Order: sequence, then C-alpha cells, then structure tokens
Amino acid sequence: MATQAGGYYLPAPSYWPVMGSTGLFFMAIGAVLLFNELTTAGWVSLAVGALILIYMMVGWFGTVIRENERGLYNKQVDISYRWAMSWFIFSEVMFFAAFFGALFYMRVLSVPWLGEIDQKLLWPDFTPGWPVAGPGIKEQFTPIGAWGIPAINTLLLLSSGVTVTWAHWGLKKNNRAQLIWGLVFTIALGIAFLALQAYEYGHMIRDLNVTLSMGAYGATFFMLTGFHGFHVTIGTIMLIVILGRALAGHFTPDNHFAFEGVSWYWHFVDVVWLLLFVFVYWL
Repeated sequence: MATQAGGYYLPAPSYWPVMGSTGLFFMAIGAVLLFNELTTAGWVSLAVGALILIYMMVGWFGTVIRENERGLYNKQVDISYRWAMSWFIFSEVMFFAAFFGALFYMRVLSVPWLGEIDQKLLWPDFTPGWPVAGPGIKEQFTPIGAWGIPAINTLLLLSSGVTVTWAHWGLKKNNRAQLIWGLVFTIALGIAFLALQAYEYGHMIRDLNVTLSMGAYGATFFMLTGFHGFHVTIGTIMLIVILGRALAGHFTPDNHFAFEGVSWYWHFVDVVWLLLFVFVYWL
C-alpha cells in the first residue's frame, strides 16, 4: 500500500512494470515470427502482447490515478514524475535516432558504395540511387509520393498539436469546456491519422509492391513509419484516459501534470512525424 513517510512518498510494490515487459516481449516475438513468414503464430503472439500491454496500461494508470486522488502525491512526487517523463521522452528520441541513423547510413554511405566501380563484379546491374531495394532484388516497386496521404497526415498531426495546446490553455484558465473539446478534437485527429496510415499501408502493399521484404526502402519505411504509428496509438490511448479524467473533474489549473506529460509526448510524436515526412516521404 502506498504511504507518505517523513514527507516522502513510498510507493507500494508493483508488478505492472513486469506486465509491461511481458507484453512487449510477446509483441517482439510476434514481429519476429511475422518477419519469418510464420503468419498465424506471429499474429497470435502480437495479439497476446497487445492485450497484456492494454491490461498493464489500464491497471497502472488506474493505480496512479487512485493514489493521486487520495492526496498521496506531493511536490517531490511531481518533480520525480517530470524527470521520469523527460528521461522517457529522451529514450524515445534515441530510439528513433537509431532508425534515422540507419536510413542515413543506407542513403548516404552504403547505397553509393555498392554502386562504385570496384563493386561491379558483385553487382554488375545495380544502379545506386534512392529509393532503391538494393542489389540482388529483381522485383520492382513504386515509392509513395509526399503530397498525398502523407501531406494530409502531416496537416492532421500539426493540427492536433494546436488543439492539445488549446486544451491546455483552457485547463490553465479553468475553462472546462475548452479543455474537454480540445482533447476531443485532438483524439479525433489522432484516430484520423491512424486510419489514413492504415489505408496507406494497404495501398502500398497491394498497389505499389512496397513490403518489408523490399530491401532497403521497404525495411526503413515500415520500421520508421510503423513504430511512429505505434507511438501515435499509445498517445491516443493516453489522451482518451486524460479526457476521461477531465470529464471526472480530476484536474485543476495548479495540479495537472498527467495532462502535461501526455501533451509533451504528443508534441514529441508530432516532431518525429515532421522528420519522417521530410526524410522518408519527401527527400
């Protein structure tokens, strides 16, 4: 049971981190199985992992909310949450930096190197350039342009950054209607983004022959945009939780870090998408 002792918050022992790690483990196994074309087992493992992760999020969020509403959190806890969220977002920055680094390495270093004259004995028919699947892949594909669905999704996410900021202003002014409607608009824009991305994936696989197995372009495209879509999904779930809390009257102008933490995360997702739009779709 969580308690206060000498001005410091003492959290109760929790199994939620273990549950979260278990869910991510099953999802990773499912992804590996799918990559190796073990479709049935892969989807089952992914589904099990997703259900565990959802259960963990509901349970962990619920525990934190109940403790906060009981008045167990003080300024020390607020500071610790701010540091924790800051380090979490920093870890996410490093996560995406690794994938952008891989994209940079392929486009700027490895693809031109494979097209040099001393590689012609190995790959005589390979012409360097981007986008490209790479040497040894005979199938053809068509890259998606930047000014269709990707541009619309950019507008949606940028608009969602405005609406979540508008909601924050409403919370600071104790304007509940502005807070709630700002969150509703943000959630709707996030769901619209995910729906368009799902449609884009179907179009690329079905009509453009862009898949994970399509070498350098297919792998980097789906890894970067897929993980970003996963983060948008998590962010949308968190926004829905925050909306529920706002409807329940949990936040005040002076005490609302849960809202701030989620808005930080959402703005991070927006920035990552801008980089994706420029370096994956446009250039």
